[in-house]
Amino acid sequence: MVGHSHEALHRIFQKDPTLLTKALQKVLHVPFPEPRRIAALNVDLTEIEPVERRVDTLLRAETDEGTYLLVVESQGKVDERKRGSWPYYLSYLYEKYRCEPVLIVITQSSTTAQWASRPIRFGFRDWHSLTVRPLVLGPDNVPVIADERQAEKDVPLAVLSAMTHGRGPQAPAILESLAAALRTIDPDSAAVFVQFVDSCLADPQAKQMWRDLMTAIQYFWRHPLAEQVREEGREQGRAEAKAEMILRVLEWRSIPVPDAVRERVMACTDLAQLEVWAQRAVHATDAAELFAGE
Repeated sequence: MVGHSHEALHRIFQKDPTLLTKALQKVLHVPFPEPRRIAALNVDLTEIEPVERRVDTLLRAETDEGTYLLVVESQGKVDERKRGSWPYYLSYLYEKYRCEPVLIVITQSSTTAQWASRPIRFGFRDWHSLTVRPLVLGPDNVPVIADERQAEKDVPLAVLSAMTHGRGPQAPAILESLAAALRTIDPDSAAVFVQFVDSCLADPQAKQMWRDLMTAIQYFWRHPLAEQVREEGREQGRAEAKAEMILRVLEWRSIPVPDAVRERVMACTDLAQLEVWAQRAVHATDAAELFAGE
């Protein structure tokens, strides 16, 4: 179970390795050749000496132009120690596998992205013995996917968008589009993606909105994270929790909630009726649409 954004940010590429090559080609505009096959490799780079070194995710991509090692590092903040460890990773991997290594850094922070994108150069001013140029994926270049149809066309990229832009003002629209798109793929893959997004949402309101959206479409309850939500619901009362969730969805979507609507929702104890209103809240443009046809 992924419980931290650091893990989710790089493990999504283990779940869907083709997402990484798409990110290189479409987001970073790097002419990386189309792989015939991609396989995950052992991330342990420890030598005989008692010094443990591990990359976050390591993939082997076989293409018509050759075989490449895709080294994915999830970076939460600026860390100058990487100036030594990243070049080490690449030289060690080349020596071990005799394949060209490519370093990709993924982050949720624009500041960290700017720092990570700076070349690492060893040598003196007019002669660099070694230069490392990381490719960086972050909130400044990963596309914002806030359209449901666009999300359905490429669900893994929509997941990456939610993971990198979950702190920004466009998070509600991104999460709503992704929630709808998840219904179009197989449930097992969707369950993994749900967990990745949940792990990366640092903003409490965004995280709660995501869980409410998953509840509203009757999907989140089959996910392992749902046990925590169920426990909270038992303590507060299932009907009360569902009613509060409906109002939160409307408020997060910037839809005004009149007192009459709030009172009617909070007074309802019929779970089936509340479920109908919850599904309507995800798409309503006016609070009164909750009660359409009633």
